[in-house]
Amino acid sequence: MPNDKTITVKGVNVRYNRYNQNDYLSLTDIAKFKNAENPNDVIKNWLRNRMTIEFLGIWESLYNPDFNPVEFDGFRKESGLNSFVLSPSKWIEKTNAAGIVVTAGKYGGTYAHNDIAMEFANWVSVEFRLYIIKEFQRLKASEQQTLDWTAKRELAKINYHIHTDAIKDNLIVPELTQKQIAYVYANEADMLNVALFGKMAWEWRNEHSDLKGNMRDYASVEQLLVLANLESYNAILIEQKQAQSERIVLLNKTARKQLETLLNVNVKREKLLALPTNNDKDKK
Repeated sequence: MPNDKTITVKGVNVRYNRYNQNDYLSLTDIAKFKNAENPNDVIKNWLRNRMTIEFLGIWESLYNPDFNPVEFDGFRKESGLNSFVLSPSKWIEKTNAAGIVVTAGKYGGTYAHNDIAMEFANWVSVEFRLYIIKEFQRLKASEQQTLDWTAKRELAKINYHIHTDAIKDNLIVPELTQKQIAYVYANEADMLNVALFGKMAWEWRNEHSDLKGNMRDYASVEQLLVLANLESYNAILIEQKQAQSERIVLLNKTARKQLETLLNVNVKREKLLALPTNNDKDKK
């Protein structure tokens, strides 16, 4: 699997990647927590277990329409016997399994769907499984935040065209030179910057001369969402022939109100996530 990403759990680097639009973790790396020298032996021992075969068969039956149940029945009958030996490659070849993937090469190994990988981690070490769940959840939350930021940044870029079209149709007149036209666009963009961020682009650049890009590249997800809304709102105000001095007051008021609402929503969500579950209460 090319382009692997890595999480570190209890000093062990565990690779993961996307396969068939799902997260697959390296069983080879997880197995190193138990046997760093011979992780493949750990995986084979796990596959000899009857409960493992039952779990894999049920998982494949639920999620893999091409799964071969006949071959699975054969493995299930033999599992648990002293003579029973099964490798990941043989399991995949005979049953047409999709939950486990074997990759070749220097950095290859055995990968498994997140569900299966967590089951394997539990067999290796309950403690390790709990840590890997915690770390993986943290990483996925971080990835989701990045995706949200990218989506809001793209939305702001799309709405930017709505904004510039309104400027072109209402504020640009034939008498203006190219330099003057550029100033009008920049002036309107900076008005949005002031309404949302409280400063112009040049002010931010002077304060952050060591950073690349502009202030919008470093905005939060909430700020980017509000920016997209301000661009649409300003386009409407321009078409209504509102003066810039009036528009900036309305835009700033809107920005402050929307940011306050979004931040409050996030605080409430975080508090809900922090509440103990029924399982947590039962443990007490």
